[in-house]
Amino acid sequence: MRIHALDHVQLSMPRGQESLGRRFYGEILGLREVDKPEALASAGGCWFEGPGTAVHLGVEDDFHPARKAHVAFRVRDLKGARQALLEAGLPVREASPVPGLPPRFFSTDLFGNRLEFIEDKGGRSD
Repeated sequence: MRIHALDHVQLSMPRGQESLGRRFYGEILGLREVDKPEALASAGGCWFEGPGTAVHLGVEDDFHPARKAHVAFRVRDLKGARQALLEAGLPVREASPVPGLPPRFFSTDLFGNRLEFIEDKGGRSD
């Protein structure tokens, strides 16, 4: 087997909080909401897409945010991403520099799920 791409990432959210998901992933991060397939829509949650990115928010009745496991988003404007999150009242935790790795920082979505934002100066060649 050889994996050649990542299709999507699923994160959990509390039941009935789709409006917060839309605010964060749609308005703050700028991803486009896409319709869930009819067979899955009744379960709640919402799906988002952007260039090379797909995030599915699934409902968990006993929701606990992911505090260690996380999604890492590549962004061309790390400073702008940091500012957008701060303006939305979200925490930003600077990451210690690591030789060979691009600049990055951590934050959370509106549900408390950990997210990483990594500077992308031109994308990967793979």
